[in-house]
Order: sequence, then C-alpha cells, then structure tokens
Amino acid sequence: MLLPGSTLGVLGGGQLGRMFCMAARNMGYRTVVLDPDAKSPAAVVADQHIQADYTSSKALIEMADLCDAITTEFENVPAESLRFLASHKPVHPSADAVAIARHRIQEKDYARNAGLSPAPYALIRSAEDFEPAIAITGLPAIIKTTTLGYDGKGQQIINDLQQLATAFNDLAQVECVLERKMDLALEISVLLARNAQGEAACYPPAENEHRNGILHKSTVPARVDEAISAKAQAQAMGLADKINYVGILAVEFFITTDNQLIFNEMAPRPHNSGHYTMDAAVVSQFEQQVRVMCGLPPGDTSLISPVVMINLLGDLWPVNWQTCLSNPGLKLHLYGKQEARPGRKMGHFNLLASDIDTAIQVADDVFKRL
Repeated sequence: MLLPGSTLGVLGGGQLGRMFCMAARNMGYRTVVLDPDAKSPAAVVADQHIQADYTSSKALIEMADLCDAITTEFENVPAESLRFLASHKPVHPSADAVAIARHRIQEKDYARNAGLSPAPYALIRSAEDFEPAIAITGLPAIIKTTTLGYDGKGQQIINDLQQLATAFNDLAQVECVLERKMDLALEISVLLARNAQGEAACYPPAENEHRNGILHKSTVPARVDEAISAKAQAQAMGLADKINYVGILAVEFFITTDNQLIFNEMAPRPHNSGHYTMDAAVVSQFEQQVRVMCGLPPGDTSLISPVVMINLLGDLWPVNWQTCLSNPGLKLHLYGKQEARPGRKMGHFNLLASDIDTAIQVADDVFKRL
C-alpha cells in the first residue's frame, strides 16, 4: 500500500487530472502532472508540472523517478508511454486495459465475451465491407471511428448504403465500426472502483441526458427499474473482472424501449457522469482513484443525497455566477480553463435536494436562467 506522503503521477492536465490532484492533496499525497500545456487545469494545482509531450523519453524518466504510482486522465495517451512507465513503477489502469477501452471493436468484443450485450456491430475497413456490415446491423445504423472520437465526434447516423459510403469518406476512410441504431428509452452509466487485489465497489447508476453529443445532465438515482439497475452494476463489475481492471471504470449502457440493457462503451478513467460523487457520495470518484491506485480498499460508494449534475459549457460564458451561488443546495465546480469556447466543458454544478424530483426541477431552473 502507498500511504499519505507518497507521490502520485497523472498523465494529462485536463479537468479530470485537476480533480484527481485536488483529491490526492486533500488526502496527504504529493502530485506530479505530465502535460504539454503550461496552463493546463491540473498543472496549476499539482505539486510539480512536467511540461512536455507524452512521448518525451526525458519527461517519462523524470516522472518515473519522482512518482510512486502513476495513472492517466484520458484514454488516448500513447500506449508505449504507459508501458515504459509500467516497467519502472506501478501504472493503473494498465496499458492493455486502456488499449481495449480506446478501440471500439475490442471493447465490444470484450464486453460480449463478459456476458454483456452490445448492439449488433461490424468492422469496416473498406467499401467491400459495407454490404456485409449492413447485413449484420440492419438500418438505420451508426458509423463510428474505432479509435478517438468522443462527445459525439467521429460518428454519423446511416439510413442507406449511399449515406454509408459518404460518411466513410467524411471520416477519412479510417477503420470504423457500424452498429445498429437502437430504439432508446434512456441512457445510464455505472461507475466502479477496483484495486489490484480484486476488491471492487460500484456506485449507483446515473441517468444521462446528452445534447449535441455532449453530456448535459446526470440524474442520480437513475429513474430505472431496480432489476435493471442491479443488472447494470453486476455487468459492469463482471467486465472489470474480465479485463483484470485496476482503477476507475465507467461503463455506459442504453436501455431500449422494450427494456433491454445494451452495452454502449467504457471509459478507463473517472467520468463526467460521475462528477455527482464529489458532493453526493460518501467517497468521490477521484478519492477512489487515489485509493485503488495506492492498493487501498475502495471507499464507500453510498449515495448521501439525491443529486443532479449539469455541465457548464463555454456557450454560457460570460456567466452570472450569482444565479448559481444564490441557491443553497448548489455546489459549483469550475475547471480553471483559460478560454471559453462553444462545446468546451468549463465546469459543472451539482444540485442536491431531499428528493430527486425537486433536484431535477431546481437544477433545470438554474440552467434555464443561466
């Protein structure tokens, strides 16, 4: 076990890295951030910032020398960098686990082998794959790049063969996955923490609403059947066991109009839909990230209050903060980003209330006034 006083490193300087560093420092750990941006949100709160590219041998050696354990805040960090660091110090999650989560075909294959149910899907590498893929998925379908792409980027809805050809060209003919477009009732996500000893703890599912491909709101507890909630948590835990995952894992599911639970994707890191845990759970997802990477048992994932999390994007800037801060049940979190841009996540708020209907009503009202 790594105890307070140890030094923890994080690859990536965004808001997830920032909130990890803040949680670690509150728990008595030192933090080191590796990120090329001098003013990245995590860099300004860390004990030390290594300003360099993620592939810099000198920077990676320095990080390995300084840190007792290392994690990452995003899945697109080069696998070679993670493997190099892992040859010197504990790295969680592993490069292999991150590689699975960053490739849509691999993650669907692993999910299916772990007993989860992704929507019917097929790999597309060239135009020759179009018709065989449609035969598997049917239409309408969604084409997505197998790597990169988040917040709705790198994907398009397909209604016929010609649209598929056009979309594949628009995506630069890179390797893609085609998957059936399901009739959805809602989307949920399950967040869990698992350490190297296989000890794991799962948070209650969050009910998620997206706008323009970007998460807008998470409602917890999710308004779903208890059997579906329990099944989603069990499947997420089973997937983590299947890939021997260590760290924080978010697993996203669709619930169809006929009440099927469909695996969507996973994220090998703290997740936007888990930000509610910062104020409404006994132990936040960022504290959990510290605990499990240090070999400590996961903390209590119990919900202490109904909560609604709403993202604050750059579209809202400049913001009348009095609208937020005049509400006694609202907890504001800003990420310290230097420039507000449309679609850019600048912060979020958690609205806590005695019941979920009140939390939804008040949170929606605050956002409308913003």
